[in-house]
Parts: sequence; structure tokens; C-alpha cells
Amino acid sequence: MEYHVDGDLVAREDATVSVDDRGFRYGDAAFETCRAYGGEVFAWDEHRDRLDATCETLGMAEVVPDDLTERVDETLAANDLDDAYVRVSVTRGVQSGKLTPKPATDPTVVVVVKPLPRGGLEGDRVWDDPATVQTVTTRRVPSNAVPADAKTHNYLNGIMARLELRRAATEDHQPDEALMRDQSGRVQEGTTSNLFFVRDGVLKTPERGELLPGITREHVLDIARGESFPVETGEYDLDDVREADEAFMTNSTWELRPIESVDGITIGTGPITTLCQRLYDERVDARCY
Repeated sequence: MEYHVDGDLVAREDATVSVDDRGFRYGDAAFETCRAYGGEVFAWDEHRDRLDATCETLGMAEVVPDDLTERVDETLAANDLDDAYVRVSVTRGVQSGKLTPKPATDPTVVVVVKPLPRGGLEGDRVWDDPATVQTVTTRRVPSNAVPADAKTHNYLNGIMARLELRRAATEDHQPDEALMRDQSGRVQEGTTSNLFFVRDGVLKTPERGELLPGITREHVLDIARGESFPVETGEYDLDDVREADEAFMTNSTWELRPIESVDGITIGTGPITTLCQRLYDERVDARCY
């Protein structure tokens, strides 16, 4: 494998960043996880815009290189990959070990790829089974502490939630994803995914509160609003999800993954989930294959 580091393709084993890099020291960095289908990065413009927005939130506007698209394309080509996971990272770069960043920025830019199966209507899922989901006590960080719409390298909040899943796991119970709430107990999202559920024919998803507005989430909402069933965003508690008729999680890698159970309560897939999956696959086919 070859990765793209600061404008050059290098072998994976030689791909390194400095121990003085602020992305390593403080998580002072932005990133995007994307998915390439047929050599085309799906929703690239949205990912690029969100990367720019995160960098602006971090006070380092305009550090994303103009040729980032070409760097991604070069990395896919160098690894002979058409269908792939793509992660782009932009850190504030190497600076002295002080918390306050310097005004001038020489960013570190890294592109990492790895193979994934073909997507679309003729593709395969990256997951084997519907997700087992468990509620955790770790709460989402409030947006007035860390902006929820900033996708940064600091994922300690999600890591703490995943550690809860590890402690709760048994031979018969192996949760795939944590369900996180805000400080008021309202359901928000998974550690790396957004939540959708169906109740009485209505597709529901938590409104943008303390959650990261996922790009796959926005595509699913766009798709669903063109269908005959109602769609709503709102504030929900755990019972709303546990009593759902069907439910699924979304992110760029999983796409749409049905939820088998939440806290041991069976939910499962259903007609709206299946329809949204098919329409999403059709959108991938139309744009990338």
C-alpha cells in the first residue's frame, strides 16, 4: 500500500508524521472519511466542504490544499483501487509544544486508502449482519464545549463509549455500536454513525443538536423526502428507539446498516429500511458507476 503524505506518495511502512505535529500532540486536526466507488469518491464536494468548515472552526481556514482531489485520485491509482475507504487528514502541522497555536500554519496533509467491496446495486455490504446496539452512559460533548459539527482527530468521547461496549460484552452479547445521548438524555447518534428509526410508518432521526451532521444521513433524508412516507427530525428518548418498528445506522462506510436490537430489545429491518437501502444503492450507481 502507498499513502499520500504532504504531497508525496510513500510506502505505507514509511508513512510517518512528526511527534511534534499538533495532530499527534493535541488532536488539533480535521479529517473526513469517504468512500470511493468505481474510482469516484461519492459525495466528494460535501466532504470537501465539511473539511473546509472544520478547519475554519479550528482557526486555520484555507489550509486544505487546492490539489486535494488530485492527491486522493493519485492515492487510489497508486494502489490500483476503484472501490475503497478513503480518509483525508489535515493537521495544524509541526509547532512547538505550547497549547496556543501559532498564527502561521504549515499543515500536514495525509491521504490513506484501503480496499472495500464494490458498492451499488450489484455490490456487497462491508458488514456481515445487522448491528447490535447498546446504550452507554458516556454522553455526547455539548456543542458549547466542542462544536458538534467539527470533525476533528479528537475522538476520546467515542472511544470512551466504545470502551463501555467492551466492558459489557459477553460470549453471547457482542455489541457493534454504542447509542449516545446528550446531557438531557435525548438520543443523539452512535460513536461513528447517525441513527434512523421507523414508528407507525414515519421515518425519524434526531435533529441536529449535539450530533455530527453526517453526509450519508443527509443523503438518506434527501432520498426519503422524495418518497410517500413521512419524514421527521426531532427530539427522542430511548423508549422511542426501543419501541421502533425498524431502525438503521448510517455512515460513509456502512452506508445503511439495519439495527437488529437495542439494549437486547429486538427491532430489526423493515420495508422502509429496505427501500432506503435500494434507493441509496441506486444513487451510488448513478453517480459513480
